[in-house]
Amino acid sequence: MDSNSRFMLKAFKKYYRTEGAVLPDRFARREFGFMFFDKNFVQRHLSFSSPEELHRYMQGNVPAHSYYSTSYYRKPDEPVMEDKQWLGAELIFDLDADHLDGAKEMTYAQMILQIRSEMINLVDSFLLGDLGFSEDQVHITFSGGRGYHAHVRTPDVMELGTHERRELVDYITGSGLNIDWVFPINRVATSKVVTGNGVRTNVAKDRLIPPADAGGWKRRMRGGLMDVVNVFCDCDMKEIKREYPSIKKSDGKSIIKAQEELRKARSVLFDKNNMAMLSTSVQNMLMKVMKEDVAYRLSGEVDEPVTADIKRLIRLPGSVHGKSGLRVTPITREQLTDFDPLQMAVPDAYSDEPVKITMRKPTDLDMKGEHFSLKGETEVPEFAAVFLIGRKMADFGFASEECQKTKLF
Repeated sequence: MDSNSRFMLKAFKKYYRTEGAVLPDRFARREFGFMFFDKNFVQRHLSFSSPEELHRYMQGNVPAHSYYSTSYYRKPDEPVMEDKQWLGAELIFDLDADHLDGAKEMTYAQMILQIRSEMINLVDSFLLGDLGFSEDQVHITFSGGRGYHAHVRTPDVMELGTHERRELVDYITGSGLNIDWVFPINRVATSKVVTGNGVRTNVAKDRLIPPADAGGWKRRMRGGLMDVVNVFCDCDMKEIKREYPSIKKSDGKSIIKAQEELRKARSVLFDKNNMAMLSTSVQNMLMKVMKEDVAYRLSGEVDEPVTADIKRLIRLPGSVHGKSGLRVTPITREQLTDFDPLQMAVPDAYSDEPVKITMRKPTDLDMKGEHFSLKGETEVPEFAAVFLIGRKMADFGFASEECQKTKLF
């Protein structure tokens, strides 16, 4: 075990001496799993009959990572999955910064801020909104690393299979959203023409807009269309093309035409809930923008494999994360709004005593109300050292002193 792991292990021992896990409901029906600083395997298929038994295990073994099953089992400690006798599973939504565009260039604070915004959208728009769960049915947890989890444990979701859970993911992400369902084509006879072959009826085909009291994706897309109309009316062509890449190659005349028509129609478009005052070409342009540029922006982020998996292990609340030292922290929806892990998920067990570290590259860090500008060999409070070493941003000790020790031996 290297010096970094030894330091992390020592800090985690201090934590588990006084702190323990926040047990999930029906914990005796759950499987538990652990990873360690000094072992290269995952210890799975464990169960505990009491909180005291689990606490003693974690105190004695000091895990780097602690997990529990989102499933309930009749025999959770059976080593063969089929023998565990599955009884149901929580509905889980996992958001992690690994999916963010440009995540490698972001600071930890930037990543966690964006993920928090996405979790708020998922909870408010979809879980509490479209799916109708109440706040006390949605249990939110900061993962201790780079993301958040949302757990739903209502009886009606417990027995959902993988297929049904994937359908929920498709709904939230807008996968397969049919633009003709959202904005249906309204066919209206406009005139009749007598021809040599009889009477021909001319039919106008115009898009309908979802009404203001629509729900779900129709309400969401109505709001999105309002924003698109405002952009076309208030911005220049360069800004429009930058905002909506799907029409980046459209000729200028077609965009100018759309601007002119939308400026005339904007005041009544959403009162009539009908695009009849717009030409077919402008309607088609709007549909292209809504389908290719807007729909995904209105969707929720979901890690599909996690949600679909009915036998998943997930971070144990109250444990500490081996790659950050931060506490896996249950929070309410209200707390989520301003939750900052670097202030609110730092265990009190970590002291303010200075620790020597060597930064791998210069960085700024705001943690527990203090600002640190760090480079090279430096000293930081223990709580900051745990985070920096866990995140592989620093190494324990001064590199120069380690070199001297090597030369002596």
